[in-house]
Formats: sequence, structure tokens, C-alpha cells
Amino acid sequence: MPPPRSKNPCCLPFPRNFQTTSLPILTLYGIMADCFSEENFMSVKTPSLFGGAMIIAGTVIGAGMLANPTATSGVWFTGSLIVLLYTWFSMLSSGLMILEVNTHYPHGASFDTMVKDLLGQGWNVFNGLSVAFVLYLLTYAYIFVGGDLTAKGLGSTFGIKIPLTVGQLSFFLIFATCVWASARLVDRFTSILIGGMVLTFIWATGGLIAEAKLPVLFDTQAPSGTPYWIYISAALPVCLASFGFHGNVSSLLKYFKGDAPKVAKSLWAGTLIALVIYILWQIAIQGNLPRSEFAPVIAAEGQVSVLIETLSKFAQTGNMDKVLTLFSYMAIATSFLGVTLGLFDYIADIFKWNDSISGRTKTAALTFLPPLISCLLFPTGFVTAIGYVGLAATIWTGIIPAMLLYRSRKKFGAGKNYQVYGGFWLMVWVFLFGIINIAAQILSQMELVPVFKG
Repeated sequence: MPPPRSKNPCCLPFPRNFQTTSLPILTLYGIMADCFSEENFMSVKTPSLFGGAMIIAGTVIGAGMLANPTATSGVWFTGSLIVLLYTWFSMLSSGLMILEVNTHYPHGASFDTMVKDLLGQGWNVFNGLSVAFVLYLLTYAYIFVGGDLTAKGLGSTFGIKIPLTVGQLSFFLIFATCVWASARLVDRFTSILIGGMVLTFIWATGGLIAEAKLPVLFDTQAPSGTPYWIYISAALPVCLASFGFHGNVSSLLKYFKGDAPKVAKSLWAGTLIALVIYILWQIAIQGNLPRSEFAPVIAAEGQVSVLIETLSKFAQTGNMDKVLTLFSYMAIATSFLGVTLGLFDYIADIFKWNDSISGRTKTAALTFLPPLISCLLFPTGFVTAIGYVGLAATIWTGIIPAMLLYRSRKKFGAGKNYQVYGGFWLMVWVFLFGIINIAAQILSQMELVPVFKG
């Protein structure tokens, strides 16, 4: 059975699909994660560690992948490695904290249930609002970048300049209609994209890594005394948004029939897979596009089309720009479908709207119109939007897990069959990780700290 849902709309429980759509799909692992949704994987008789690792990897690898190279351009490759390692360890630790807390509750008990019991209704509402904010903001981000790619694609096809607004509306109408029509159509549409995404990802990444140049990757041509670490604030929230999987922990514990140590191994394996893929992607991009040439990408707020266009000037790999564009478009489309389907079910559950045409239309209006209108009126930019995703996600991936573990050990003692490493110092580490990320996002957006412009 799925986790219990709150009857109070203000509690904003996690949506049914949230565990596999929290940070959307970009690679084969993401597709596999969708295939292992709660409804599907609960029927597996002998849960495997590989399956659990793929669920986590697929959930983790998502929007941050396209945003990371731009967000970390200030600290560049060496700095990005350190930031990614720091973020990976902190996010893995917070997920393991949730796992330990979850062992004190019945299998299938949701994150919502634990927060309400240990921290109270106020924190539960706050936590739920942050979840809603993330889902809406991700929808906004995908309309923005998907519309940009659509406009550039239509313009290239017809030989004319297509306004960004036209591209956004075209992207929105096609894929939002799929979500409105039925979840089955979303599944089928997503399946069509699987092969193309895998092939283009391997082709693009392999070709770019082969073309990577060490002097570019390590910025050896930069003048002596070039600053890097002063630009870390822009990198932290985006990297955090790249490692979200925390909504999966409860489902995995149920999947493994309460075998918490096996869940822990899945978290380790899945997040390590994601970390390796992120590092390879950093090599592919930052090993070909010089740091000094990131200015137009940054000025365009990390628009994927501008990144690809700029990259193609330095990576002479045939039709690589077309391959990257195709990969990016399929990734964004799949991500949009996954996130909005979760948001759609979320809203339908809160307002108890049925599955009739009238009910689905009302749900679709509340799902899609706020981010669409916001995107058309306030086109903030992809990287900025993902940074705000990281800001909101910090609440339930950093601050709340540390508080949950502290309260849990006060109330129940150590976990029943699993105890996370580190003790009190780890709680402090994760809590401060959350605070640092919030401060970094706020300070960088207010430009109270240095901001890299290229």
C-alpha cells in the first residue's frame, strides 16, 4: 500500500510519484528509476541491490546536470570536484539519517509522517510548502529551457527566428496535453524517448571526453592569481539540487522489506554512480569550453542552447552540437513529464478532484498555469531557477533530516537495525550544510558576494 496521506490539505504530503520525480531524469538511470516506480517495484519478489541503486541514481541524476557546468564555471573543474564531493557526502549522510529514523516506523511510513510525529504540525506544513515550491519551480525551469530549445529548433527548421515565447508555448502545449490526457500516455511517451536519450548521452559524452584538453580542464593558461573560490556561492545550491533522492528512502525501505542495511548500500551505490556521471559531464564540458569563454552562457542564464552553441565552437566533433541539442531536448521533455505528473497527482490528491474530464482540467489548470504565466512574464533563467530549487530543497534534505535524527534518538534511541555513522557531529555537519547553502543562494542572488561573469 502507498504511504498514508494527510486529510488536511495544509499538510501538503509528498505526492505519489514524488519519489521518482523529485529531481528529474537525464540518463538511462532516470528511465530505469521510472520503471521501478512504487507501483512496479513493489511486485518484485527478490529485491536486488542493483535495482535499489538504479532507483536512487535515476532520481539523483536530473536537472542539475545541465546547470552544473555553468554554475561551477567560477570555481572551475578542480573546485567543482570539491564542491560535488562535499555535496555528495552531505546529501548521502542526510539520506542515511532519514533511513535510521524510518526504522522506528512501520514500513511505508512517509517522510510526512515522520516530520509530523517528531517535529510537529508547523514544521510539517513548512516542509510540505517547500516540496510544492520545488515542484512548481522545476516545472517553470523546464518550460523555460524546453521552450528555448523548441524555438531554436523551429527556427533552424524553417530558417526564421522564432520568439522564445512561441517556443515556450509550443513546448508547453505538447507535453502538458500528454499529462492532462493520462498517466498511461506519459508512460508511453517517455518510453519512446528512452532509446534516443541513452544513445545520444553516450555519443555526446564519449565524444566530448575524447576531445577534452587538460590545459582547458585545469585552466592552466589563466593569469597567476586568478580567483576561483570566491565564486563558490553560485555553485553550492545548484550542486545540492543535483543530489536529491530523499523522497525515495521510505519507499526503498518498504521495497527491501525493512532491510535497512541493504537500503543504505543502495544509497551509497546509487549516489556514487550519479557522482561519477556528474564528474564525467564536467570533464566533457569544462574540458572543451574554456573558462574565459563562459561569458555568453552566463549572460544567457545558462540557456542550454547557448551552452551548446558556444561549446560547438571549441569541440570539433562533427555534428556534436546537434547530438547535444537532441539529448538535451529529450532529457528536458522526459523531466517535464515526470515532474508535472507528480505535481498533477499531488494537486488532485490535495483538492480531491476526480479523474473526470472536468476534474483533470481543473487539476491541469492549477498544475500548469502558475509556472507557465510566471515563465512568460518573469523569465528568470534556467540556472537561477535550479538555484532556487536548491534553496527550497535544502529544508527537507539538510535541515530537517538533522533535526529528525536528533529528535528520534532522544525519543527512540538508536535505529532498530541501522545506525548512521558519525553521531552528533554529523547532525551538526548536515545542519550547517543546509544553513551554508541557504546563505550561499541568498548572498549570490543579492550579489553580496562575488559573482562570476566569465
